[in-house]
Amino acid sequence: MRVLHADGDTLRAGITAIQQDLGVHPEFPAEVEQAAQAAASSPRLPDLDRTDIPFVTIDPETSMDLDQALHIERDGTGYVVHYAIADVAAFVTPGDPVDEEANRRGETFYAADSKIPLHPKVLSEAAASLLPDQDRPALLWTIKVDADGEGTDVDVVRAVVRSRAKLDYAGIQKDLDAGTADELFVLLGEVGELRRKREAARGGVSLPLPEQEIDIDGERWSLTFRRMLPVEEWNAQISLLTGMAAASLMVYARVGLLRTLPPPDPRDLQRMHRTAKALHIEWPAELLYPDFIRSLHPEEPSHAAMIVASTRLLRGSGYVAFNGETPEQPEHSALASEYAHVTAPLRRLGDRYAGEVCLALCAGTEVPPVGARAARGAAPDVAGLGPPGTPVRARGARPGGGRRPAPQRRADLPGGRGAGRRRGPEAGRRGGAAARDRGARDLGRRAAAGHRRRGPPGPGRHRQQDRPLRALSTPRPGPK
Repeated sequence: MRVLHADGDTLRAGITAIQQDLGVHPEFPAEVEQAAQAAASSPRLPDLDRTDIPFVTIDPETSMDLDQALHIERDGTGYVVHYAIADVAAFVTPGDPVDEEANRRGETFYAADSKIPLHPKVLSEAAASLLPDQDRPALLWTIKVDADGEGTDVDVVRAVVRSRAKLDYAGIQKDLDAGTADELFVLLGEVGELRRKREAARGGVSLPLPEQEIDIDGERWSLTFRRMLPVEEWNAQISLLTGMAAASLMVYARVGLLRTLPPPDPRDLQRMHRTAKALHIEWPAELLYPDFIRSLHPEEPSHAAMIVASTRLLRGSGYVAFNGETPEQPEHSALASEYAHVTAPLRRLGDRYAGEVCLALCAGTEVPPVGARAARGAAPDVAGLGPPGTPVRARGARPGGGRRPAPQRRADLPGGRGAGRRRGPEAGRRGGAAARDRGARDLGRRAAAGHRRRGPPGPGRHRQQDRPLRALSTPRPGPK
């Protein structure tokens, strides 16, 4: 449905004004481009070679900054998800010109006709991007998922990977609809649907907002809305799975960087009830907000308006860094779980930091200081993980490195820590699967107690692990 036609000059002038107001621009200083060119020609490649895994990337057709590559295989009644994430730290050194500029920008900014990248294109769209048929350094996440869609084991290591193909959503969905898709995408659908069910069971919600696409024909711009394809939703569930696994690792070790969203204000929920009434949409009093959203049909105009109005409940997201105790409010309320950004380091600075934390935790080593300012020792660490230039000791790490017998760590993710826990006026009204998750969590607490030495209560200590997670031991072939 096309809803807007406008003059290109008018819109370009507006975009330029916004960029000037933000103090951002697409060009990089000469010294940053030079440093990026040098880094692109000499990345720090890890010894572990996992080019045997037949990864593919799934992105919009024109994308070149490819952060993620995916492979899924069956594992008995469950699955093994391999998720390769571009390793920006293989090219960027704390304190170098590229890192300094990335700290200044923070993330990639997208406009209707252009973008302002976090890193120079020689890295973000070439040397560091997971382009097909190229050996690339990556953070390789391996996550085991059981037959119910629950993550049970997680590991992340540095490895060299190779994508077999650059695929787009529309092409994959076409093959799926025709019954000719590769087995990988059949498995992606199975895992994606299981993860969506777990999201519903724990009280999470994903707004089915339409995708917005800009079509530029000379000086005429058109805005088109379209519904997300199923394969897009499944792929997003893999990214969420990984982010929740990362958060689980960091919350257990009590050090890291979380993406958080506070619970909605009860007054905003009341406002949403009034909006539904005004749009003549029935919302029974006993129906929880997430279940109400899942009952809507975005193709109906009144329901689409209700979904857009519901974005009001997603305000206030942010990042929280912690070292020593978990934050008082560590959850992303829309996901009903702890969550971290780790899957888009080419486009978000914080993903590189959180990825480095998780690498250290899985290796049993000290968490390194991150950020250019920390490397100089001249200002507070940009991620807030510790004093400038000082290594951060995670719970379970040994001085000098090495892994001690690992307390079993919990990856999951939605079905776990947030399951069945409600806040605000709707508290205590969910039963069924969430109630079963609460029982599993209580059992997990008792089982995990034997693996942990409990310290004195502190902020966040009431949030216990729900079920133990085994740390995977990834096979490490000889040096490449």
